[in-house]
Amino acid sequence: MFEPDIGVEMREADLIATMTPLIADLAENGLGAVALAGSRGKGRSDEQSDYDFRVYADAYRGPDIHETEQWKRFESAMHEWEARGFRMDGVWMRSYAGVRRDLDAWLSGTAVPKTFEWTIWGYHLPTDLANQQITFDPEGALDGWKRQLAVYPEALRASVLQQYREVLHYWAGDYHYESKVARRDLVFLVGLTGKLANAILQVVFALNRAYFPGDGWNLPMAAELERLPPDFVVRMTSILSAGSDAVALRRQREELIAMISDLEVLIAA
Repeated sequence: MFEPDIGVEMREADLIATMTPLIADLAENGLGAVALAGSRGKGRSDEQSDYDFRVYADAYRGPDIHETEQWKRFESAMHEWEARGFRMDGVWMRSYAGVRRDLDAWLSGTAVPKTFEWTIWGYHLPTDLANQQITFDPEGALDGWKRQLAVYPEALRASVLQQYREVLHYWAGDYHYESKVARRDLVFLVGLTGKLANAILQVVFALNRAYFPGDGWNLPMAAELERLPPDFVVRMTSILSAGSDAVALRRQREELIAMISDLEVLIAA
């Protein structure tokens, strides 16, 4: 039977307790709201996971925050923890106003992930806010956002289903896909396979009224959902690990089209 390393858990708690006030102090008033996001916020961390902190405030110290004493204290502490084997991904500084504006758009059904270099499928604000672990919330804003997202918004669900079903319908019937398979155009097919896999997962999570996980842990989290096409994880694993010979590429296309068809049956039901 697996037993957790209590020592690691205690050190993680110590890291959070140490870093939270230093991060909060980056806000202009010294009272930024702080949360731990990413895989640790989702409760899905492993030995490869880092610590992704968020801080929310109306304004930050400056004019150049990286020259302030508050930033230097934060950075020094971060380097100390990294030297002890705890990898940290810095801190993402957000404005309350910006998050509220974007959240209102998502809740109304405008599902437009933001593009950043560090994400493959875009940054999904509801996923981040709904899953982050709050460590300091002086204004109660972070808790309020989590309560807003406690029930999956129907407008968002309808928007996600429409947007990504259109992608799947297009490519399931488009002759370019078949011709690229015949030519074994590998660069094109790698990109399209990723695009379709993402669209399938987006539909699956929205169908189940669950927030898309983002870039990590998609299949393990999908496996826990109630409404799935038959043998979903096994079939998706086969699709994503297909070979590059002509037979494998034809089979991959056929399996993707079959999965799209099964999704439509599930939605109709």
